[in-house]
Amino acid sequence: MKKSYKIEVDCANCANKMEDAAKKTQGVKDATVNFMALKMTVEFEEGADPKNVMQSVLKNCRKVEDDCEIYL
Repeated sequence: MKKSYKIEVDCANCANKMEDAAKKTQGVKDATVNFMALKMTVEFEEGADPKNVMQSVLKNCRKVEDDCEIYL
């Protein structure tokens, strides 16, 4: 299952950091961040709960970019 989320991030480099952090999160099969559209698309692993996974994605993204936001 794929879902898109609106994000808030300051620069393209920070968006790349967020994408890497999201990809490393358990339950995420793949993730793409589009800085120009301020959008994150996440493909979840089979059987993963998107709400729980996205809470972890947000935590991991804030470790690399503390003022980023993902609107869940």
